[in-house]
Amino acid sequence: MPKLTLQVRLVLAMLAAEPDRQRYGLEIVEATGLLPGTIYPILARLEQAGWLHSEWEEADESVVGRPRRRYYRLTPDGAAAAAEAQARAEQRAGSRVRPSLGGLLPGGAH
Repeated sequence: MPKLTLQVRLVLAMLAAEPDRQRYGLEIVEATGLLPGTIYPILARLEQAGWLHSEWEEADESVVGRPRRRYYRLTPDGAAAAAEAQARAEQRAGSRVRPSLGGLLPGGAH
C-alpha cells in the first residue's frame, strides 16, 4: 500500500472526485497545485499498487499539435482502497490536524 502523504491524498482526492473520468498528468498538476516532479512519481507508485490504470492516448502528434497524453484513472479496487485508506489516515490524524489546514487544500475552507 502506498504511503498516504498529504500529496498522495491530494492526488487521490482529485481522482476520486470523478473516479470514472480519465485525467492526464498536467491536468492533475494544475488541479492539485503540486509540481510535476511530485505528481509523476506518485502516479507511478499508485499504478504499481494497482490503484490506477494508465494508457496513452491514440493521437497523431502532428495532427493534434502536441505530444500524446498519458491518461490515468482509479481502478474500481483503487477507488475503494483509496477511500478506505484516506478515511483511516484522517481518523488517525484526528485532533492533530488544526482546522486552519483546510485552507491549504484545494477547495478547502479559507
